[in-house]
Amino acid sequence: MDLNEKTISSREIYSGKIINVRLDTVRLPDGKEGRREIVEVVNAGAVGMVPVKDGRVYLVRQYRKAVERALLEIPAGRLEPGEGPLQCARRELAEEIGFLPNNLQRLAFFYTSPGFSNEVLYLYLAQDLVQVETKKEEGEYLKVESIDFLEAVKMVSNGEIEDGKTIIGLLMASDYLSRAGSQSG
Repeated sequence: MDLNEKTISSREIYSGKIINVRLDTVRLPDGKEGRREIVEVVNAGAVGMVPVKDGRVYLVRQYRKAVERALLEIPAGRLEPGEGPLQCARRELAEEIGFLPNNLQRLAFFYTSPGFSNEVLYLYLAQDLVQVETKKEEGEYLKVESIDFLEAVKMVSNGEIEDGKTIIGLLMASDYLSRAGSQSG
C-alpha cells in the first residue's frame, strides 16, 4: 500500500515571524479526502545541546507560555538565517549558559512533531567547556542550573524533566558517555 498523501489544495491560515500555519486538503491512500493542519517553522531548524563538565550538566529553567509554567531544559535555540547547526550550538551555549564548547559531538537529528510540523532539531553533546561572558538574547529570561549528570538522568525517569528535547538529549548523552567510559565531560 502506498502511504503517501497527495496535496489537493493548500491555504495559508497565518503567517508570522517564527511560524506559518496552513490547511492542506489531501488525497488519502484509500482515495478519500482528508485535512491536515500544518505548522511550518520559518527557518525549520533548531539546535539543542547537552553541556557536560566535571560530571555536571548545565540546564536552563525557562517559562513556557504554551504550558503555562517553567520547565527545566537543555540549552537550545533557533538557527539564524545562513547559520549552520554547529555555529548555532556555540552561539546559543554562550548566550544561555556562558560557556563555549571545545568539543561538540552530534547525538541526533530528528523531527520534533512530524504529525503537524516541519521543525527539525540537531542535538549535540557539548564538552570541554570554557567559560565566556554571557550575552543574553533580548527578551529571554532563564535561570541556569548545574545538576549532577546522573541525577538529571534520574529526573527524566521520575517525571521531573518533561521537555522532549531534554529527555532525548539526556538519554542519548548518557548512552554516548557510558559507551565512551566517562560521564564527567
